[in-house]
Amino acid sequence: MLIGLVAGPWIPVPPVTYGGTERVVDSLARGFVAAGHEVLLGAPSESSCPVPRVPGMRPAEPASLNCTLSELSHVVRAYEGLQDVDIIHDHTMAGPLYLNRPDRVPLVTTMHGPLTAESADIYRAAGRRGAVIAISRDQASHAPDIPVTQVIHHGMDVSSVPVGSGGGGYLCFVGRACPDKGLLEAIMIAREAGMPLRFGVKMREPAELRYFHEVIEPLLGPNEDFVGEVDDTGKYELMGEALAFLNPIQWSEPFGLVMIEALATGTPVIGTAVGSAPEIIDHGRTGYLGPTERLAGFVQEAESISRAACRKAATERFGEERMVNEHLWLFEKLLAGEMLAGVPDTAHLHQNL
Repeated sequence: MLIGLVAGPWIPVPPVTYGGTERVVDSLARGFVAAGHEVLLGAPSESSCPVPRVPGMRPAEPASLNCTLSELSHVVRAYEGLQDVDIIHDHTMAGPLYLNRPDRVPLVTTMHGPLTAESADIYRAAGRRGAVIAISRDQASHAPDIPVTQVIHHGMDVSSVPVGSGGGGYLCFVGRACPDKGLLEAIMIAREAGMPLRFGVKMREPAELRYFHEVIEPLLGPNEDFVGEVDDTGKYELMGEALAFLNPIQWSEPFGLVMIEALATGTPVIGTAVGSAPEIIDHGRTGYLGPTERLAGFVQEAESISRAACRKAATERFGEERMVNEHLWLFEKLLAGEMLAGVPDTAHLHQNL
């Protein structure tokens, strides 16, 4: 089948540094091709994903992140180039509501963000005209009236990630500079545990820069080593040599891709038991989950976690092939008319839930 993929206008596919959704779109595109299908990708013009792309797309617009006009213009251009595809898989919010899409072409949309009251309105409407994928059971639970067709956890090409030794003698953190991601808590956890913390953060937007310079930077001392915003090579080295990866998120994150990246390097995860974390981390086997105030107490125990078990979990549960196959199963059902837009496949969905 010819699969049309639509990514957002903000970040190239794949991203050079930060960009979780764009990493997933890149993995799906490559995986669909490896499975014998064709892909046409609507993404920013400088994207380097090795599949055919919709012509006439504009460059990424990071300065316009979350700007409605940028996304709408991007969607219009993408859909103009997807007139002859068999199915469209859209990763934007505006796309599923776009009226001028090809007739009789099934539409699938993935919910990547938190289900706020506003975003739930959008996906509720999208579910009346297409299939909706949730990326975790926790995400789907926040708006039970959205007709989620299938829950599909993210995956990644684990084989491309080197396994680290865990012998660096430090804890690490990677994420955005914002209160929700738990950087402040990670600093305090490392100090309480008596371990150095090495961390890399994205801070490009004004709110991120303000949070880092006003809240985080004044706290930094000899126990903390800020390594900037790291690319994949730097990130996997940072994670792989750490005793544990700290993920003390302070919000119900729909899916923490960074956790499976840490597991892929063999590094256990210590984090709060909120959002999708309990669906990713097996407490006592691939890491430890609990309230923020208890996380420092797990650091010493993390030394006993099998790094091989962490890598195995990443490979078997969160590998790219599993993610791709689950999407293809859904696409084939839709094309065969065995599943209808707006009608969840209850039996299969309950198995995932």
